[in-house]
Amino acid sequence: MDDITFRISTVKVDDTTDNAASVVSATSTKYAVDESLFDALVDQATGTPGEPEGLKPERTLKQRLVEASPEDIEYLAKLVNERIDEGEGEAMLEIGGCSGEFAMELNNDDDVKSIGKTLELVAGHPSVAAFANLLHDSGEGAAAKTSTSTTTTYARDISVEAARDSSKKKTKQTAVISEQQLVSASVQQQGRTAVFLMRRKPSGVEQMLEVRVAVVGNVDAGKSTMLGVLTQGQLDDGRGKARVALFRHKHEIDSGRTSSVGLEILGFDKLSGAPIRHAPDAHRRLGWDAVCNRSSKLVAFLDLAGHEKYLKTTVFGMAGGAPDYVMLMVAANAGLSGMAREHLGLALALGIPVFVVITKIDMCPANVLDNTLKQLTKVLRSSGCRKLPIAVKDRRSVVMAASRFVNHRVCPIFQISNVTGEGVDSLQTFLNILPVNRACAVNKSAVAGDAEAGGGGLRKDRSKEQLRYEVNEIFNVPYVGTVVSGVIVSGQMVPGQTVWLGPDFHGNFTQATLKTIHRKRVEVQSAYAGQSVSIALKRVTRQQVRKGMVLLGKTDSAGVEIAQPQVSMTFEAEVVVLYHSTTITKRYQAMVHCGSVHQTARVLSIEQADTSSGSLLRTGDRAKVLFQFIRHPEYILPDTRLIFREGRTKGVGKVLRVLSKQEEHDVVFKVTNGTMAFDHRSIKAKIESMRHQNQASVAATKAALSAASKKQI
Repeated sequence: MDDITFRISTVKVDDTTDNAASVVSATSTKYAVDESLFDALVDQATGTPGEPEGLKPERTLKQRLVEASPEDIEYLAKLVNERIDEGEGEAMLEIGGCSGEFAMELNNDDDVKSIGKTLELVAGHPSVAAFANLLHDSGEGAAAKTSTSTTTTYARDISVEAARDSSKKKTKQTAVISEQQLVSASVQQQGRTAVFLMRRKPSGVEQMLEVRVAVVGNVDAGKSTMLGVLTQGQLDDGRGKARVALFRHKHEIDSGRTSSVGLEILGFDKLSGAPIRHAPDAHRRLGWDAVCNRSSKLVAFLDLAGHEKYLKTTVFGMAGGAPDYVMLMVAANAGLSGMAREHLGLALALGIPVFVVITKIDMCPANVLDNTLKQLTKVLRSSGCRKLPIAVKDRRSVVMAASRFVNHRVCPIFQISNVTGEGVDSLQTFLNILPVNRACAVNKSAVAGDAEAGGGGLRKDRSKEQLRYEVNEIFNVPYVGTVVSGVIVSGQMVPGQTVWLGPDFHGNFTQATLKTIHRKRVEVQSAYAGQSVSIALKRVTRQQVRKGMVLLGKTDSAGVEIAQPQVSMTFEAEVVVLYHSTTITKRYQAMVHCGSVHQTARVLSIEQADTSSGSLLRTGDRAKVLFQFIRHPEYILPDTRLIFREGRTKGVGKVLRVLSKQEEHDVVFKVTNGTMAFDHRSIKAKIESMRHQNQASVAATKAALSAASKKQI
């Protein structure tokens, strides 16, 4: 098809019609052109005023934001509402710059003020029901105008001398980061940019946003102290005063080391986004229920153990707790050593985004801190991690790091002092604007891969699927009964709902009724996928429940009733061996962590793509492995990520398929050459079991014959 070309010269207003006719006659084309359309094109090209009647010019986005009319408010409300829905309740709007959906030129401070007022009107629209908060303005003087809603006032003031020393040390540290070529988040942009946070106001605790962060690191890295400073708002005295309220056991207070999975919360106000803590005030301690009722977003911290002998507890917390992010704590005077490397490998194996917090910078010499930064940068940029470290120093870098953290390659680095308070405000602001990451909350590799590839796309609504709830903790509450705690992987639940509970040690499911549901110690009337809740079960004893069980809905997404769920002892997985000193062969046993399931399993068979190495696995090998649980069957699903370890982590993988009972019998029969046993002990146990069965059958036959003879007599 030939293109239509118009050769238009300078035209006077009075001679528009004549010149238009000459242009049409001079143009060679085989298409007929409408005269009114051609006149409009000529008027537009020559700047001639005169628009068709009833046709208003389209207002630009800047005009809608700066000089908003009621029609503009409706238009912007629809646009913002879509962005908030995509962000699952919140959105960061970057206005200005030279690219993006909201690209425009911001000339002065009045434009930013007008945009802020317009967004407040949009946030107050009934269809939006949110609040708007200015996070950062890159223009001059914006630091004084930046919203201070997340600025922290601590109980202990910092002296002038300490502040001067801190500023000098910060200058040295910035130079160190520059020498290490860490990617700075405060890159100069073209044009002025203003970033606004818009978060929907929840109508109740059921709709409150929740982000789960697992806190890991080597022993004595300051994990519990950091959480105490964040959740209570009081600085540490240098001797661990801030961490005492977080410990759950007396031996933890005596030793100063966490041995269990602790849980702490930090809320952000539903009106302005200001932090809400449960720290004690002059009269009483603010409870979790009060924090939740006043918050629009909640950050739940999983305080995990750092000592090597508690590695099993840490792995269970990371695999079963379904954290959205991992906060890796590194002591500035110790570096990335000990269990910190192990915890980093666990996070990478589970596909959980990681950000690093360097603590104790107030007591660390400059040269030691320099070595720690070099070591951390080298590890993060290695081929095993493939992370892009970002130095977070000010409000602007905090906003940019949080907005780009949806990309799993980005790894923000904070430098914190729990004694002087340096860097604590930046970390708190980062946690406030951290996006919800449901890709990791459900532990589904397909969704996680989707998030890695696309980042901020719409995720699948898992609340409409069949209910699946994983049990992580079990309690026996007086006058209440058995209470379980865990995460809803899919579906939704309400009080009074009847569900399947299991599997037990025999692989059976029993029916149970949900009595009450609590979310962060607040009773709710419904709970949805991705939320961590506690449930009181009706007429279920403590002995009937164990960790690793699941609650399943009795109907699927289509409303069809489901019979008793199927469980299995055997499953096939594709694994990668991270480290093993020798070789892995058949009958090798290791602890398998798959979601909330943790049980010892043996290797039945190994299938490698490279047949030259046979049925042997060494460090770095990839293969399909058939596992069988040692003790009892479990309920697992395909595409679930798993970790198997013997002491420290040995390998990671993904479940490919779960074998049925008949397939399991055939495979085991083939692997064991018909003995259905794997070693001498199990062979003896099998023979002993068969002998007892024969004795029982003989006794039953004798009893039947005796009864028949008596009846005849």
